[in-house]
Amino acid sequence: MEKSDYIYGIRAVMEAIEAGKDIDKIFIAKDLQGDLASQLIGLARKMHVITQRVPVERINRITRKNHQGVLAMMSAVTYHRLDHLVPELYEAGILPFIVILDGITDVRNFGAIARTCECAGADAIIIPEHGSVSVGGDAVKTSAGALLHIPVCRVGSTAWAVRFLKDNGYNVVAVSEKADMSYVEGEYTGPVALVMGAEDTGISENTLSECTTKVGIPMFGNIGSLNVSVAAGVMIYEVVRQRLNANLEII
Repeated sequence: MEKSDYIYGIRAVMEAIEAGKDIDKIFIAKDLQGDLASQLIGLARKMHVITQRVPVERINRITRKNHQGVLAMMSAVTYHRLDHLVPELYEAGILPFIVILDGITDVRNFGAIARTCECAGADAIIIPEHGSVSVGGDAVKTSAGALLHIPVCRVGSTAWAVRFLKDNGYNVVAVSEKADMSYVEGEYTGPVALVMGAEDTGISENTLSECTTKVGIPMFGNIGSLNVSVAAGVMIYEVVRQRLNANLEII
């Protein structure tokens, strides 16, 4: 992690929030108390910045400087609002294609998926605020810079994002081992959002239940599932294949 990826110290972090810096989350030592700490937490809540109470040792592993029990992880990108992005895509005459990552935590998988999304002309990536990888410098590097070229929306709940996209005419497709339909039987030529689940647990039940379609990738070997970035690559390019065959514009 590079120094540019974080800011430490209570007042420095408060100033960053007030200046509108793109902060991914703020780590606050569990035992930190006092008026200034309360002001920081209140300001973060007001500005919808995520805070997380952690053992001070976790902050010490990142920096040994005088952090005062507070460290802000900076985002390498400016997050987009989904409720703004969706109408913008329609107004631009784009046939939308979005990828939702429900709980991806491995930065290498995230970077690889983002790179595939950008190469395939996907319009956005959606990640949840909690239980997800952060868009920091490491993620940008592993994506070969793709995250600097594709909008990333961070939402409070992927289930909410699925409902919002359905309400706006999207076919929201869950890629799941629990599906009975093969991915090649799905139809992706309209507005579509693919949902990829976490590396270990897959798509959460709340999100899975909201999806309009569930498809799976057939497995013929002894191992029961693909790496999520590989599965995402298969699905993303199936969308591309169908749209090319239908003579539709990819971007």
